[in-house]
Amino acid sequence: MTTPVLTRSPWALTPPALAAVGWFCAVLAASALGAFRTPPGDPPVALALAACVPPLTVLVLAVRSSRFRAWARRLDLRFLTLLQTWRVAGLAFLALLAVDALPAGFALPAGLGDVAVGLTAPLVAAFVVGRGRRLFVVWTALGIADLVLAVTLGVLYSTSPAGLLLTDVDTGLMSTLPMSLIPAFGVPITLVAHLLSLVNISGR
Repeated sequence: MTTPVLTRSPWALTPPALAAVGWFCAVLAASALGAFRTPPGDPPVALALAACVPPLTVLVLAVRSSRFRAWARRLDLRFLTLLQTWRVAGLAFLALLAVDALPAGFALPAGLGDVAVGLTAPLVAAFVVGRGRRLFVVWTALGIADLVLAVTLGVLYSTSPAGLLLTDVDTGLMSTLPMSLIPAFGVPITLVAHLLSLVNISGR
């Protein structure tokens, strides 16, 4: 079964592009004001909301709104796939691990997973989109799982009450600029792109 390449609409990307710019500005301002810094022993509520609100909003719209689903199916699936290329920035986790700025239990799986998805995104866009629906869904599911795992490990290695795996190095660095932009902006926007991709190919 093949995945059709959907009609590209130059206007269809305008609303999410504006939303992404607005979200980035809000996250940048919040980070600069220290909104995502959490005192030891407190849960990272602000950072969790920043990471979860955009993808949960898209998920609710995808389930409840036929108009939203119709709009998502007009998007360019190859473009949505290529958006995942930015995840090669996961190399930053490995670099920070090398200087003991992040715990290995978080940085290794998060960094390697992101790099793997980022490096394969151009290949998937070129050779899978339009040819292999099932393979695309599997790749997307792995991309989502990597993000969920990274966020989960980030919490488990934090100084919050959920920091069950906390060692001598925690993930507090992820709550300050510039690294806070990853969980507060990069993760939710990337999840949104994955979810839009799944809506894009659903029912076809």
